[in-house]
Amino acid sequence: MKTKFILITLACSLSSAMLFAQSNPSFGLRAGVNFQNLNGKTAGGDNLDNKIKAGFNAGVNAEMALGPEVYIQPGLLYSTKGAKSNGTDDKINISYLELPVNFIYRPEFNSGHIVLGAGPYVAYALGGQFKPETGGDVDIKFSDDITAAQALTGTPYVKRFDAGLNVLAGYEFANRLSFQLNAGLGLLKINPKIEGEYQGKSAVRNTGFGVSAGYRF
Repeated sequence: MKTKFILITLACSLSSAMLFAQSNPSFGLRAGVNFQNLNGKTAGGDNLDNKIKAGFNAGVNAEMALGPEVYIQPGLLYSTKGAKSNGTDDKINISYLELPVNFIYRPEFNSGHIVLGAGPYVAYALGGQFKPETGGDVDIKFSDDITAAQALTGTPYVKRFDAGLNVLAGYEFANRLSFQLNAGLGLLKINPKIEGEYQGKSAVRNTGFGVSAGYRF
């Protein structure tokens, strides 16, 4: 239900903003490095003990003016997320197709523009792997609900959909090349519900930050 609400909210926000957007959108390319983690709590309420893992993102976006110096910027990104286990080299890698919709404020500064933005995103997991340091990679399976028997097989399960919020800050030069810092906070739990099991405070969410470069045509 929460996933559907976020998806509907995102669609309504995008549709409403595009109704007020001026014509002649510009298009851009963007790519960068992610520094991701899986944060949350165990069923008993203890914080998850993971480390940041490097990944990457790359994709395209469009930008339409809503008013003086204010824009809406939907995009489509391929993004890798996950985490490292603390104390080992075990890794979880999850690849997402991500749709961010950012609202951008771009005031002039010197010969270019400061770029500030925020907005929601939704993401669909394309695939993933658990990579233990001892070798023998295991493909991640995707499900919202699993049985207790599935939870004991050693195969990692993750929910397919994710959604959250982005914030960004950067600078666009006069030649339309830009650099920016960004951060993302997942709002949905990506760990599946185990049927018949007490979940307690169990929650796993994507969080991270990154740096990227882009060019606007």
